Amino acid sequence: MLCQNCQKRVANVHFTQIVNNKKSEMYLCSICANEKEQLSMVSPFSINDFFSGLIGVGNSNYTEDNTLPQKVVCEKCGMSYEEFRSIGRFGCDNCYSKYYEKLKPLLKRLHGNLEHTGKIPADIYKSINTSREIERLKEQLNKAVQNEEYEKAAEYRDKIRAFEINVENS
Repeated sequence: MLCQNCQKRVANVHFTQIVNNKKSEMYLCSICANEKEQLSMVSPFSINDFFSGLIGVGNSNYTEDNTLPQKVVCEKCGMSYEEFRSIGRFGCDNCYSKYYEKLKPLLKRLHGNLEHTGKIPADIYKSINTSREIERLKEQLNKAVQNEEYEKAAEYRDKIRAFEINVENS
C-alpha cells in the first residue's frame, strides 16, 4: 500500500484516530508521518524510563523519619535496589527474592495481584479449583460469623463439608 500523503513510498505507519465516535485511518510512510505535527516517530523516553517511572524513581531518597535508608545489596551479584531502579532490570535471580518486599507494590500495580492466577495443567485443574473454592467458602463463612448471619454460615459450612467429602472420595 502506498502512502496516502505522498503517494510515492510504501506506507509503514498505520495511524488511527477516533474523535467523537468517528474513526479516521491514515496509512503513511515514515517520512510523511514524521512531518505531520500529530505524529512523532521518535520516542521521548526509553523503555527503562517507563519502568523506572512505574517503580517510582522520582520518590524521595529519605524514609519517613528523614534518615537515609540503609543500602541493601544483593549478596550474589552486588546490585543495589537503587541500581535496579535506574536500570530497570535485575542483575541475577537472587535479586528478585532479595527485593521482594519492595517489589510488592509494583507487582500489584502491574499485574493486579501478587498470586499467579494463570493457566493450570488440565490433570490437576479440578483439585486446585476445588481447594480454591473451599478457601473462598471459608472466607465467606468467617465473614458470615462475624456479621452474625448464622443461617448463611451454616450453608457455607455445609458446602465446605460437601467439597471436602468429594475430595476424600476422589
